[in-house]
Amino acid sequence: MGGAARGVPGHPWTTLLGPQTANVLAALPTSVHAGARRALAEITGAQDREHAEQAIAQFAADYGAKWPKAVAKVTDDIEALLAFYDFPAEHWVHLKTTNPVESTFATVRLRTRVTKGPGSKQAGLAMAFKLLEAAEQRWRAVNGPHLVALVRAGAVFQKGVLIARPGQDQEAAA
Repeated sequence: MGGAARGVPGHPWTTLLGPQTANVLAALPTSVHAGARRALAEITGAQDREHAEQAIAQFAADYGAKWPKAVAKVTDDIEALLAFYDFPAEHWVHLKTTNPVESTFATVRLRTRVTKGPGSKQAGLAMAFKLLEAAEQRWRAVNGPHLVALVRAGAVFQKGVLIARPGQDQEAAA
């Protein structure tokens, strides 16, 4: 799960980091891994929250009787697992990832292993800074960067679409 277990304590968005596929598969025998992977991909690849909840219910029905621990890893905190649906649809692809910090520092980790350590603290910080500065040129830009300010301001999104005020979707339907 996300949060303190990943070394990112206390930040509200750490709940977006749901259970990793590997954690769920570890609670299952290898003979059912292929089917479980497909079921988990169906959950995270659903078109909206309702379809994802249906996929979770199907996963629980398929695997719950024999492997309740694996199902519990997915169903214990459905809100945290599906929290990315409360953000703009353009951002979903970025929020679904389970290791953004690890991916960011992979370049630094690989280079420090090759050089057998930085030597001193200042040299290590300088090397990490320069490596990250060079790596950021290859980072993928956020989809919908204009929506980041709205998210930070607390705008409400439903099914990935901006809702100007909470009751507006009911008025439009009437």
